Amino acid sequence: MVASEIMAIFCLATDLDDLKKRLGRIVVGYTREREPVTAADLKAEGALTAILKDALSPNLVQTLEGTPSFVHGGPFANIAHGCNSVIATMAGLRLADYVVTEAGFGADLGAEKFIDIKCRSAGIRPSAAVLVATIRALKFHGGAAREDLREENLPALRAGLANLNRHINNLRENYGVPAVVSINQFVADTDAEVELVMEHCKALGVQVALSSHWANGGAGATDLAHMVAEICDADTTPANTPHNSFVYPGELSLWEKLEAVATKVYHASEITASSKVRDRLKELTDGGYGHLPVCIAKTPYSFSTDPALKGAPDGHVMDIREVRLSVGAGFVVAICGDVMTMPGLPKAPASEKIDVVDGQIVGLF
Repeated sequence: MVASEIMAIFCLATDLDDLKKRLGRIVVGYTREREPVTAADLKAEGALTAILKDALSPNLVQTLEGTPSFVHGGPFANIAHGCNSVIATMAGLRLADYVVTEAGFGADLGAEKFIDIKCRSAGIRPSAAVLVATIRALKFHGGAAREDLREENLPALRAGLANLNRHINNLRENYGVPAVVSINQFVADTDAEVELVMEHCKALGVQVALSSHWANGGAGATDLAHMVAEICDADTTPANTPHNSFVYPGELSLWEKLEAVATKVYHASEITASSKVRDRLKELTDGGYGHLPVCIAKTPYSFSTDPALKGAPDGHVMDIREVRLSVGAGFVVAICGDVMTMPGLPKAPASEKIDVVDGQIVGLF
């Protein structure tokens, strides 16, 4: 479901009527004359809407500390647009002073799609972005071996800061959103490593907070919360005002939009595609879909399409091996590199531990 067009439709729909219209626009096939056949042509949109009717209401749950939270929708950001539902976000904005929402994976994937797809579609804008970083990951991007990440390694950490710089630049320059860095602290992080990252962020003019919420709950992220609230309070523009800083304008061609994301966000030197892919892009443009935003599916482990290429690579080539139309969702998916669009589970998923015993749910934690 996390990569299906219906999941994306579900998360981008603004109400039940919009859901039905989007479901009706799903292209399920083509005639011999290459004319699209939609779900509405098959008169299936009503039944699809009926199935999703109750699911469209956001699920109100609470955190371990009693904070209200909506859990609603789950497209992955490496193979889909990576954001929760617009309905849940808008409900949160009506009910709370501050709304925190996640954009999956890094600022190159989830955040780009949050801005270029979700904000563009819903007419909303963020006041701030929290960039979560770990010292372990930065050392890994700086060349440290996975088995050595618990050891202090300032040279690797210093080299890995280039990866952090790239994400910060994407948020501030490409998306026009002020960023706060949250260092998600691990027990093996040394004082010297923490100080190196803190001083680096300060030199960039970026606020940074050391966060231990994994161990101390909300109390471990108090400094971060105050920083974010301060930025939000200084922003006098309402959240339901359309965002005005995108990676690409809507009037560009599909190829130019893909090129903009690849070169500006991923720092690729160029994009390439087979004649079959180029013909498909032309067919989509000729069919009236050239105005849609693009959704790039790629590995989340690198700015490139090679998961082994760490740090902040420049000058790599991004090959688009397939394009898929998701007109109901309102975007065109570009499959780049060797990426699977069917997500996998671990050998022992958490669901195996969940059960109902004597009427009580067990195994959630």
